[in-house]
Amino acid sequence: MAAAAVVAVLTAHAAGAQPFTAAPNAPNAVLLVAKPTLVDPNFRETVVLVTQAGDSSTVGVILNRPSSLKLAELMPRVPGAESYADTVYLGGPVMRQVVIALFHSSAAPKAAAFHVLRDLYLSMHPANVEPLLGASSERFRLYAGFAGWAPRQLEAELERDAWYVLPASEELVFRSDTSGLWQELLEKARGARTGISPAKSG
Repeated sequence: MAAAAVVAVLTAHAAGAQPFTAAPNAPNAVLLVAKPTLVDPNFRETVVLVTQAGDSSTVGVILNRPSSLKLAELMPRVPGAESYADTVYLGGPVMRQVVIALFHSSAAPKAAAFHVLRDLYLSMHPANVEPLLGASSERFRLYAGFAGWAPRQLEAELERDAWYVLPASEELVFRSDTSGLWQELLEKARGARTGISPAKSG
């Protein structure tokens, strides 16, 4: 996908970090799949879910970097953090001490959040993040830090051929085992570019 087309996808329904959007179920995110030539250690062999803010900067989280961090280290005074046993992922190099939540919600979030997919939001606001720790009805994943690009920075990287771009889906972003995610999507992106479907195993 050309850089201009990616930016068009990201801006089509952008509403900044607002809790409501004009079209709440319209997709507002894509996946960036790092090409093997991208050697920046922050993003080497990563898959990043990205959306765009109202000022045209781009934000997102790395989906395939699980960490050994404990949530209680990042949120020591928040009820429920001590007992949180799920993996905290490394979301990106920006504000690594801040917890970001990617969460499913059938209702509009209470505080500022980026709408990314149907009923799926990304937020660092405590009013959205903290209640998730005591909820069992909503699907969510937590990240330490996030990835960010200034206006036109990502477009420049796409023009330098640093990333493949693929559609995002809730199934992919919440996949339990992310160890082979980059390789799988890399092969899928290469197949899409050549018009050849990746061979199925088995």
